[in-house]
Amino acid sequence: MIELLACKLGRNDEVPNIELAEKLCGSMDKDGVLEIADGLKSIDTAVVNDCIKVLYEVGYIEPALISGFADDFIDALSSKNNRLVWGSMTALACIAPVRSEAIFDRLPEIISAYENGSVITIDNSISVFAGLCKVGEKYNTVVFPVLIEHLKKCRAKEIPQHAERMAVCIGPENKDPFIEALRAREGELTDSQKTRLAKLIKKL
Repeated sequence: MIELLACKLGRNDEVPNIELAEKLCGSMDKDGVLEIADGLKSIDTAVVNDCIKVLYEVGYIEPALISGFADDFIDALSSKNNRLVWGSMTALACIAPVRSEAIFDRLPEIISAYENGSVITIDNSISVFAGLCKVGEKYNTVVFPVLIEHLKKCRAKEIPQHAERMAVCIGPENKDPFIEALRAREGELTDSQKTRLAKLIKKL
């Protein structure tokens, strides 16, 4: 499967990687996914970058196929390769609902990556936290306050998108503090951002 990566085909676009992910999902090829996951250990940065792309694209379609690599993705969060870091957080966001215990057990590492990561890493960490909260009260008690604190301090322009990412875990039991946190920041938002939030709140 490695030979089908974009870098191995002499391509600078992501189309081959997306097509490979679709191929792996179409045949539920666990061995092929394992080969791609092993590629994360390569000394060739281009191979590593293409492999993480394939893996999270697989995660979008068939999370179960990459669910066994939760620890590998968390290990990668400490990498100096930013592409690998945010790609791994993206993969974790895909599998958070199905590997909640494994991810929760290493929550400090994920929070550290969230606190020190790039914009894309932060975006996807919000989805990881929301995915955990959605699973049940055990995780919601610990992780939901992280989301609320994020809403209080994040950049105003990030609020609508991040609130939408969080919405998957919002229910009757935690709706009030969520909406309260959003309304506390309304004065910082543009009219279009306020409209976007109003639609979200109405759905809740």
